[in-house]
Formats: sequence, C-alpha cells, structure tokens
Amino acid sequence: MIYALLKLIHVLAIVVWIGGMVFAHFFLRPAALQLEAPERVRLMHGTLQRFFSAVLVAIVAVLASGLWMIGRVAKQSVQAGVGFNMPLDWTIMAALGIVMMLIFGHIRFALFKRLDRAVATSDWSAGGAALASIRTSVAINLAIGVAIIAITLLMG
Repeated sequence: MIYALLKLIHVLAIVVWIGGMVFAHFFLRPAALQLEAPERVRLMHGTLQRFFSAVLVAIVAVLASGLWMIGRVAKQSVQAGVGFNMPLDWTIMAALGIVMMLIFGHIRFALFKRLDRAVATSDWSAGGAALASIRTSVAINLAIGVAIIAITLLMG
C-alpha cells in the first residue's frame, strides 16, 4: 500500500510539472502574445512565479517518493537474498529527472531573477528577453520530460 501511495505522489507531482509546462508553453504564451508588452510580461511573471513555486514542491515530492520507492525495492531484494540491480528505465528516469531539476534550478534561480528585475524596473524589453530564455529552457525540459515518460512506459 505504501508503495502505491508513493507512486501516486510521484506521478501526480510529474503531472503538475509536465502539465504546467505544456499549458504555459502551448496555451498561455501564445494567448499572452496578443497583449501589449507590459501586460504580457507582468502576466507571465505572475503566472510563472506561482507555477515555479508549485514545481519546487513537485520536485521535492518526486525526489522523496522516487528515492523511497527505489530504496524500498532495494531493501526487499536484499531481504529476499537477491542482489538489487536498478532497472534500466529507472536509471534513465532518475538521471534525466536530475537533469530536469538542474535545468529548472537555472530557470528559477537565474533566468526568473532576470524577469523579476525587469518587472521591478518596468524594463519590458529585458522582460521579453528573459521570457525568451525561460521559454527555451522550458522547451528543453518539456522534451526531456516527455522522453522520460515515453521511455518508462515503453520499457517498463
């Protein structure tokens, strides 16, 4: 039962993260392009600020649940007298997930800071440039996230 609960937490956190990226990249951003620069940049700033807070919580949930599930399976394997070899899809998922977390860290703690400064100083040109950098990094993270989902579902 605990494993199923951990897996649920893990998947729901990923849904928030990947789903949020899909929404922002393919739906919110194109609609926001119809706004004038000050409104567009402020809208995206406010939205991303809230979303990035949710992603931080999702990352903690993904890490905690993922490590706990791996540890649980490893412990059960050792207790059963067989060695634990982490499945290839889990290894790929964990490695690419860490890459995604690092990219998110860059987005949140470097690129978003630029957007923050631009909004604070009403520098809409700098805000647009920051949003373009964020969009590129989010697109990379989204591609990695979709690849992880495909790999784990097709290999698992």
